[in-house]
Amino acid sequence: MNRREFARLIAGAAAGWPLGASGQQSELPVVRYLGPTSEGRGLPAFRRGLSEAGFVEGRNVAIEYRWAQGEYDRLPALAADLVARQVTVIFSSSITSTLAAKASTSTIPIVFDVGVDPVAFGLVTSLSHPSGNLTGVAFLLGELWPKRLQLLHELVPKAGTIGVMVNPANSNSDANTRNLEPAAKALGLQLEVLPASTDPDIDAAFATIQRRRVDALLVGDDPFFNSRSSQLPAMAAAHHVPSIYFAGEFAAFGGLISYGPRFTAMARIAGEYTGRILKGEKPADLPVQQPTEFELVVNLKAANALGLTIPPAILARADEVIE
Repeated sequence: MNRREFARLIAGAAAGWPLGASGQQSELPVVRYLGPTSEGRGLPAFRRGLSEAGFVEGRNVAIEYRWAQGEYDRLPALAADLVARQVTVIFSSSITSTLAAKASTSTIPIVFDVGVDPVAFGLVTSLSHPSGNLTGVAFLLGELWPKRLQLLHELVPKAGTIGVMVNPANSNSDANTRNLEPAAKALGLQLEVLPASTDPDIDAAFATIQRRRVDALLVGDDPFFNSRSSQLPAMAAAHHVPSIYFAGEFAAFGGLISYGPRFTAMARIAGEYTGRILKGEKPADLPVQQPTEFELVVNLKAANALGLTIPPAILARADEVIE
């Protein structure tokens, strides 16, 4: 056999080898990232936390992404697909996707980043001792809704009817709305629930605001709404309705005011937890983390456009004022 024939033989054999035999990429641990919309605000922070734990995407860990594009009913099938494939850890960025992942596996570690009480939703047995195959970070966003309502009342004291935009596909929307009712009653406010899980629904919600003379708007916490952090403030401005949001980027895009946890800080912790599990730690040994930092962002330009004066007490508490 001459040299050329030998080289041809080796090349043909190599073509039939499994990928893992010829390169490191297939040998990397795999993190599957499951999200209810498209790429979210927390992804860069998640990667940062992962790197702080010693893992860099493409170098010593592979990350594969599954997005439901706002169609929450797709999440069970996406989660089942992840479980059927070779995977080291699943990361889930919402309560709806986490419930879908939990229903699909009791053995693959799952790290979650959710805005609900994970004990109440059956994700873990306790915050300090999660047990099972799940852990992560949780910010109890529903508990902040009355605070947002109070802020909106301070901004627009003459408002009598407050619109509450919720996504009915979100597993926690009903509970959050119920949590708001005692605060509304104490302030003498009427609530107008505005369901929206699609763009046409958002259009319909703003039509209802105009038709029923809703005085102000509280936008509920939901990944679908977060993926429209520029669209919603623009529509609120066009309809001249004062609105409060759950994350600072809404105010950065022209929204009047926002109040909520520092979401990127929590996503970073979730990335760090994912890295620790990749190193061999068990979810049951990692207590669920909760936020310690909250931010209030006020947009003075939006207030001026609405003819509102921001009360000095709110300005004094603001972490950021956009002029």
